[in-house]
Amino acid sequence: MDVLIVEDDDAMAGALTAAVESAGHHPRRLARGADALLSHRNFQVILLDLGLPDMDGLEVLRKLRQVTDVPILILTARDDERSVVLGLRSGADDYLVKPVKLVELLARIEAVTRRAARAGGVQQEDTIVLDDLAIDLKRHTATKAGLPLALTATEFELLALLARHAGSVVTREQILDALWGDAFLASSRSLDVHLTGLRAKLQKPGFIINVRGVGYRVEAASG
Repeated sequence: MDVLIVEDDDAMAGALTAAVESAGHHPRRLARGADALLSHRNFQVILLDLGLPDMDGLEVLRKLRQVTDVPILILTARDDERSVVLGLRSGADDYLVKPVKLVELLARIEAVTRRAARAGGVQQEDTIVLDDLAIDLKRHTATKAGLPLALTATEFELLALLARHAGSVVTREQILDALWGDAFLASSRSLDVHLTGLRAKLQKPGFIINVRGVGYRVEAASG
């Protein structure tokens, strides 16, 4: 399992890395919150310190929770009740106060990843059918009423992402993170351009709904 360690203290990071490696996992250490926001997609669990040099760990946690359900364990020296409650309410799966026993840490990692595996245990389908659209996720092709759609790679990924969550809102941050690897780009003009192109090729007015200030939702009956 690939484990992201977000910790600015070299000694602590070294101990955490050694512990994770001893359990057969593959750790990577980052010291800045901004770097964690860019790299989180490659990991199955995140160990997050709150006292980071560039931004508060709770802010990192809240931003991560906008785009990913990966298990996140907070490791921090903040042991007051308010910090614990804030951390858990902001989306942390567990909260450990330093110094933490490494055996306990490994047990907590196993526990949260087991819960995540059970929650995501439904196998993803290979093809999504919505109204007259068929989206083949393996072949990266889409058809409308049996006719192929000439989508660019980005347009297809955008359509597939929205279709996977049909009936639910997908936030702009989630889309930017999935398609461009950065949920917090200063400019998201690229998304608007690709969305316009996709809508024009689909020719399905009202299919992709703009939820103002939040993101987009596909409304269609599944096949």
